[in-house]
Amino acid sequence: MRHRALIGSLILALGLSSCTKDPEVGVLADEPFNPELPTGAPPLPIPLGAELTVARVQLGKALFFDPALSLGNGVSCAHCHFPDHAFSDTVALSAGAFGRMGFRNSPSLGNVAWQTALFHDGGVPTLELQVLAPLHAEDEMASDLVAAAAQLRQVEPYASLSLKAYARELDGFVITRALAAYERTLISGWSRFDRFLYQAETGALTAQEQEGWTLFQSTGCAQCHSGWNFTDNSYRNVGSETDLAEDPGRERITLDPQDRGAFKVPGLRNVALTAPYMHDGSLATLADVLDHFNVGGDNSQPQDPLMQALGLSASEREAIIAFLNSLTDQRPLDQVP
Repeated sequence: MRHRALIGSLILALGLSSCTKDPEVGVLADEPFNPELPTGAPPLPIPLGAELTVARVQLGKALFFDPALSLGNGVSCAHCHFPDHAFSDTVALSAGAFGRMGFRNSPSLGNVAWQTALFHDGGVPTLELQVLAPLHAEDEMASDLVAAAAQLRQVEPYASLSLKAYARELDGFVITRALAAYERTLISGWSRFDRFLYQAETGALTAQEQEGWTLFQSTGCAQCHSGWNFTDNSYRNVGSETDLAEDPGRERITLDPQDRGAFKVPGLRNVALTAPYMHDGSLATLADVLDHFNVGGDNSQPQDPLMQALGLSASEREAIIAFLNSLTDQRPLDQVP
């Protein structure tokens, strides 16, 4: 069922993209929206035709927080992506429409604009396509894009913002593009660690946090959790104790047995706010995560060659956790008024 729902959503998305003309200049005056980027951040990736404007991001934000998008099912995008938790959920698996449980943990949307593929298995290549899956999934919003657009088309602020942003009435094209526009503005990078690394504020981190940063690099954690967003965007089997028959991970997309049990390496910004952890939310705390990696994962199954026991002492694990806590932003991710 999940395969059929995802494939159906992708087909619908392709139909929306191929059967719709490129949006013309808005009939009402709009202006560019230029989100502030933190020191050290790469340029914000914006696909051609998806330029950010004030009306587009405001429309996307309104849709993101509106349960009406789920056609009376009481579920909005924010139902599983809480702003004060870096736009992640607080439970292992989220309850969607009619109380149906999802099968994976809802990840943070911080810096989602820089992700090269979406979902834990990388099954969707763009934010515009990603929007479709939770909208139509029976265990998420259980909605219908066309019906939702028809229901909201004459409702304010959607009616006026849609015309201003895309020079057309609210429809599936507008909904997917506006939500993607808003999500591209959810930017992380204003943590104490950033002040330490990019602004040379040595005192921004405690001695224990600096020790944790050194250990994070020397123990090999930074091999996969690398770069500005602390991920190389690869897919790894880290020996999670999970039912691979129920969720084969990346293999679900590639059909390659070598990808069985592999999931996307997550970015670590705001990681202290995004518990529980792993693709299935099976590890409740950062201490649990460190314990998992310290013993080298679950060696009862094949796993990535990089998964080796770290052998850290208790104080070293505490230092790494202290460093991870320093990655929490000191300002909200949301920049849209």
